[in-house]
Amino acid sequence: MADGWIEDRGVANGEAAGDAIAGSPHVCRAAQRSRALPRLLGKLLRFATLMFAVSFVTFLLVSSSPIDPVQANVGQTAYATMTPERRVQLAERWDVGTPVWERYTAWLGDALQGDLGESLRFNAPVVEVVGERFGNSVALLAVSWLLSGVIGFALGVAAGVTRGSLFDRVVRGWCYVLAATPAFWLALVALMVFAVYLGWFPLGFSIPIGASAEVSLATRLHHMVLPALVLSMTGIANVALHTREKTCDVMASPYVRLARARGEGTWAVAVRHGLRNLVLPALTLQFAQVSEIFGGSVLVEQVFSYPGLGQAAVTAGLGGDAPLLVGIALASAALVFAGNALANVLYGVVDPRMRGELTHGA
Repeated sequence: MADGWIEDRGVANGEAAGDAIAGSPHVCRAAQRSRALPRLLGKLLRFATLMFAVSFVTFLLVSSSPIDPVQANVGQTAYATMTPERRVQLAERWDVGTPVWERYTAWLGDALQGDLGESLRFNAPVVEVVGERFGNSVALLAVSWLLSGVIGFALGVAAGVTRGSLFDRVVRGWCYVLAATPAFWLALVALMVFAVYLGWFPLGFSIPIGASAEVSLATRLHHMVLPALVLSMTGIANVALHTREKTCDVMASPYVRLARARGEGTWAVAVRHGLRNLVLPALTLQFAQVSEIFGGSVLVEQVFSYPGLGQAAVTAGLGGDAPLLVGIALASAALVFAGNALANVLYGVVDPRMRGELTHGA
């Protein structure tokens, strides 16, 4: 009996020691490092699949367009006076009559080597055209995205805390109007009021007309303020209305009622107990709006003649410039993918409990 008891006790102690070793921080970190490489490879594979799908679909859509690239890029007058031989030469140079499969295969082979082709409209490599305009668009999109998130979140929390008040009704009405207002119409109104009538902002462009590329940062910001404010309006309504509903749910929860019964003020309860639960849904919606804000920038940049990817996309679309459209589509898809990846990182920063779930799910 004594020997059996000692043996069972030893086995139990060994299992407990094994569990302690398995649950030690060093073993957990080693396990996380062992899973980091497959997660990274999985993300890279998803990114490569996304780039392939976006490029192929864009090529297919442009090839299905009835626009004649030769006629659209040389102009009506020049095309009418052009000899048939010259038209055939330009068509062969721009692969107008080549099947889409052959064109895409040739483009994909060059793209894997870093060559995205040459833009028909700008007569320059696509990499240079996208690179020049990517900086302007990223700055505009970043400012608009931050403004829409911060303003929308603040308005949503304030409206939810003061539910049923005059402020709440004003915020909801304003958000409903913004959600139903086209971005280009809002841009036209802002341009007429603040640039033409009041003269507070320039009429457009990223720098003054006739100025060199090397202008001060203050001048660039002055040209970017009005487009950024207009573009941010497209995302404020969704974030504000969604955050308001979540705030109303949080303020009606049992733990908030208990905190208020202990004598805590309404705003103190909202800040102390509600913000952590409200940030994650707002972040999810905000990062999901990256593609919507980019889509809105196409029209806003066109109204303000802002030299970004949106304006270049309109120009390429009207001219049937397939290489440039594919380059812009790839840049925008990479931007949205990076936004979603950053959202996963921020989830773990805001709520440490999400780190394990995101790590396991990735």
